[in-house]
Amino acid sequence: MSAKKSQSLLLVEDDSNDVVFFRRGLKGSDLLTHLRVAEDGQEAVAYMEGTGRFENRTDHPLPALIILDLKLPKKPGLEFLEWLRKDSRFKDTPVIILTSSKEPRDLLRAQELGVTAYHVKPVVFKDLCELVHSFAEYWIQITQVSQSPPSTEVRTNA
Repeated sequence: MSAKKSQSLLLVEDDSNDVVFFRRGLKGSDLLTHLRVAEDGQEAVAYMEGTGRFENRTDHPLPALIILDLKLPKKPGLEFLEWLRKDSRFKDTPVIILTSSKEPRDLLRAQELGVTAYHVKPVVFKDLCELVHSFAEYWIQITQVSQSPPSTEVRTNA
């Protein structure tokens, strides 16, 4: 991965309704054009590795932020997160868990794997939109930081 992160946002979610709700939460912002979706943990691995249909990095750039569901087919979210953290290219990629799981063991394991945040999916659509909006604000902050030129200022204790 280059030093300059892309501006894409990867949503790893198998529930098509939740994907629609997430898109609605981003509606009205240009962030929607940066959203990429993987439908399960194996597809998320393929996306990150740039294999198969994700080979074209222009169409499928590495994300600046991953939003991850835990209850996924093929490769559960925590297995994907463990894989991600073991790969030196992606170990620092911010990951926000958005799941229906309130299981303390899921939260604990996510924390052990260095998750950025853990949120239980709100059942009220308005609340989900507000949460997605907060993700969008965080995403803007991290992409602005990664896009800004490095500081050349030198400080001394003189």
